[in-house]
Amino acid sequence: MEVKVSVDGVPRVVCGITEQTTCQEVVIALAQAMSQPGRYTLREKFKDFERCMTPNERLLETLEKYGEQGKEVQLTLIHNGPSEPDEMREREKKKKKSLPKI
Repeated sequence: MEVKVSVDGVPRVVCGITEQTTCQEVVIALAQAMSQPGRYTLREKFKDFERCMTPNERLLETLEKYGEQGKEVQLTLIHNGPSEPDEMREREKKKKKSLPKI
């Protein structure tokens, strides 16, 4: 199966989704396709209801709960910031800049 996910306002199609596919796997596939590391969340929106999906949540299982209206659910990839290794590198750079020179 395939699902549409909005990434920076552009609809992207993710193929090969199975009953076992988790939100985390979809997020990783999209982030790798964009070549942009970082922290991401998959947001589910249906009419006035909106929430961030959990990493281990099975995507199709969640969408199936909507029945016929599942096609109306909007999925969006949200960038939450840099990945931990990126943050650690930035902290190290700041530490080096603030150290006294010898």
